[in-house]
Formats: sequence, C-alpha cells, structure tokens
Amino acid sequence: MLFNDSVTKENVARGFAGLCQDHARYIFISKSALSEGYAYISCKIKEIAEQKLAHASVLYSVMLKEIKHKDNVNIEAGYPFENHLLKTSLLDSAEIESYQANNVYPHFAKIASDEGFEKIEEIFTMISKIGQENARFLNLLAQKFEKHTLYESKEKVEWVCSNCGHRSISKKAWENCPLCNYPKGYVVIPFDKN
Repeated sequence: MLFNDSVTKENVARGFAGLCQDHARYIFISKSALSEGYAYISCKIKEIAEQKLAHASVLYSVMLKEIKHKDNVNIEAGYPFENHLLKTSLLDSAEIESYQANNVYPHFAKIASDEGFEKIEEIFTMISKIGQENARFLNLLAQKFEKHTLYESKEKVEWVCSNCGHRSISKKAWENCPLCNYPKGYVVIPFDKN
C-alpha cells in the first residue's frame, strides 16, 4: 500500500498534532507547578513535555520522508482540556497518558502493521511504552500529592536537593535544604518506598 493512500498517513498526522498539543499542555502544567513552589515536579513535568516534542519530531520526520507531495493532511481529533492546577492536572494527565498508551498508539500501531508499515508500527509501539511509564509516574505523583506524602515516607529514604545535591536519610524531607537553603519544593521525590 502507498503511504499517501493509507490510514497510517492520517494516524501519523494525528499523532504529530496530539503530541504537539501534549507538549504545550505539559509546559503549562510545569509552569503551574513552579508557581505553586514545586520546582522538582516542574522539572520532571518539563521532561515529559520534552519527550512529547521529541516524539512529535520523529513523526514529523516520518511524514516528510513518506509523503510524495506536500499537501495538507486533514485530521479530525478530540483534545482534552483540563485545569492546570497541580492538584487536578497530575491525575488528569496520568489518565490521558494511560488512555493514549493503552488505546490510541496500539491502535495506530496495528493499522500500520496491517498496512505494511513495520517501522511506523515500531515507532507507535515505542511511544506507547513511554506513555505507559509516564502514566505510572504521574499516577504515583498524583497519589502522593493527594495524600500529602510528597515529602514523607513510612520508612527512611534518601532525600536529595535537586539544586545542590545535598543528601540525607530520614522519614521526612527538610523544609529548607541544610546546605543551600532552597525550599522543600526542590527535593527529589523518591518513589521506591512510600
């Protein structure tokens, strides 16, 4: 099958557009986290945003390589709008990531496989796996945020200042780093233990 006549062409375009929108949404959430005093969370959310942009770049390159003539690719797609308060957006984002990773990208991969585009199938599958990890991370972060346990643990864990690298082992993180005096929002949140 020719790429220009395929459903995969439309799915690559839809994936590209969705990833660009996801990138913007995560940038907004990152800014919200920073304004709420959660510098480390802001940084981690920004990492996800940059992943989305990298994935969009991959799909954009696929499109440029595969299309035979430059024209508009008309797509129809829904897009989730959410409040960017950290309290709600972490769980909302986890749910969106999970849906995309377990439904959208596997569906795109199957169509690409059925149409004979194995490399594109692999790309959608890899994006799906990264989305599953992002969903897991965001869900854990949302749970800790909701339970007010971002900076607490039942067992002693290592807390690290993301600004200066100071480390200490305890059940609770410090209010201000003993070395650089940066606030608690710069503490790396451990996920191994609760």
